Amino acid sequence: MKKEKISIVVPCFNEEEALSIFYREMKKEEKKMRNVSFEYILVDDGSHDHTLDVMKKLSLKDESVFYLSFSRNFGKEAAMYAGLSRATGDYVTIMDADLQDPPFLLKEMYSSIVEEGYDCVGTRRVTRRGEPRIRSFFARQFYKIINRLSNIEMVDGARDFRLMTRQMVDSILELKEYNRYSKGLFSFVGFRTKWLEYENVKRCAGETKWSFFGLFSYALEGIVAFSTKPLVISAFIGLFFFLISFIMIFAILFRSVLFGDPVSGWLSTICILFFVSGVQLFCMAIFGMYLSKTYLETKKRPVFIIRDTNMK
Repeated sequence: MKKEKISIVVPCFNEEEALSIFYREMKKEEKKMRNVSFEYILVDDGSHDHTLDVMKKLSLKDESVFYLSFSRNFGKEAAMYAGLSRATGDYVTIMDADLQDPPFLLKEMYSSIVEEGYDCVGTRRVTRRGEPRIRSFFARQFYKIINRLSNIEMVDGARDFRLMTRQMVDSILELKEYNRYSKGLFSFVGFRTKWLEYENVKRCAGETKWSFFGLFSYALEGIVAFSTKPLVISAFIGLFFFLISFIMIFAILFRSVLFGDPVSGWLSTICILFFVSGVQLFCMAIFGMYLSKTYLETKKRPVFIIRDTNMK
């Protein structure tokens, strides 16, 4: 009887220190799951260190290891998409090379799909120990905001680390959009999902590649990708200020008739002008973000470009 196969997609950007450690830990888990075979798809997202060299060494000593190397840094979303598109397993998972996605959970994830009939088993962190408090605070607020704005549910603390059936992966690959936000796409396609909770794990080596502003930008990408409510909000803001200005016109006329002093309070008027201008620029920025995403989609550029690979 042919074994079922699990494809492990590993996006990497400057992970030369962590990659070998990750491989050793995965091999330990592989021995515990002898009823399935493994396939490793390592995606080099335009690393500047020796990540690709490590990938090539691993592929030479293990025929189940494959690598893809991008022509430049296209981002983690592109790396995940590339890995999913090349995965051939009956089940596919996405894991970070820094071991913040605990490999020991993989066995339980597989059992939940096979024995309990789930289509996907995702993981979520219930603690954020080791993270800066300001980052943890804004991360929690982001999930609250996006769940209010979006029609799909995104789980607080959810990781990209999840085991999916081939049917679910194929459904995700049918979504050809250029501006990808995978956490939203996973929720969008639906399917029965079980969540496993675990406490935050520190990186095994190296440093995080995500800055605060990088995560903030990524959060905005998610909001724009899965909600048009910011456009509605900006419309209501415009209507609100129109009504305020209408009331102020009558207030000025009333004061002018009664007191004959229509030009007093010029400083407060200047402050109001600055405030309203700021609101206008904010609303224009919202329109601009949606317009820019539409512009990028219409170009039909490839999500990634492969420079080197050992896959056919």
